[in-house]
Amino acid sequence: MNTGNLFENIPDRCRAEIFETLVENNHLKIERIISEGHSTPLNEWYDQDWDEWVVLLQGSADILFDGDRTPFSLKPGDYLFIPAHIKHRVEWTDRIKKTIWLAIHMKQTKSEK
Repeated sequence: MNTGNLFENIPDRCRAEIFETLVENNHLKIERIISEGHSTPLNEWYDQDWDEWVVLLQGSADILFDGDRTPFSLKPGDYLFIPAHIKHRVEWTDRIKKTIWLAIHMKQTKSEK
């Protein structure tokens, strides 16, 4: 059995983003991400081989998709589905209140590609 609380064991300061895998198998990975004023480095994009569903639990953030001019703003309770190979980046996360994400990565099988 794997149990825990998404709002516990959060450090006072986060020099780097924290990625904590909660559950993982061959097709799925669920992780908690803790951000504190973090963003994707300039001119870099995430281009993932898997689908991702993310929900913002606390804090706030902006995600920009390649080709868009306006970022998608997230507040607590907002969720987003990002299909594989859709380039995106985190423009900013809250510097005052930690941003806590729950991300679900769905790995495609060879027959689904």
